[in-house]
Amino acid sequence: MKIALTSVSVNDPLHAFKFYTEVLGFKEKLYMPEMYLAIVVAPDDENGAALLLEPRGNYGSKEYYDGIYNANLPVIVLGTNDIEKDYTTLKDKGVVFRKAPTKTQWGIEAIFEDTCGNLVQIIQQ
Repeated sequence: MKIALTSVSVNDPLHAFKFYTEVLGFKEKLYMPEMYLAIVVAPDDENGAALLLEPRGNYGSKEYYDGIYNANLPVIVLGTNDIEKDYTTLKDKGVVFRKAPTKTQWGIEAIFEDTCGNLVQIIQQ
């Protein structure tokens, strides 16, 4: 088995779609703005796992995701082969980082805000 689709709760799926595609470079898999439905895939793995950008508030997700955000925990972990390059590119695009690239016992990590109520970690192992 493999992950086909997973979801992340966002404050505004249309804004999230714009951020994930225009800033992070994800590719559109499905976009129905009238339904507030957006699904994206990683640019280098278009047949890989898809990410559903789901409206916050469904089934108690507001409290859950707000709690995770307030605890400074990322909800998505993205892998990279060149964290310094990605960090610089994203900073140049105005992405707000909570943690600059930092060496840890499991690799080098950085954490940024997705502008939609979530923290995202990028890691280079």
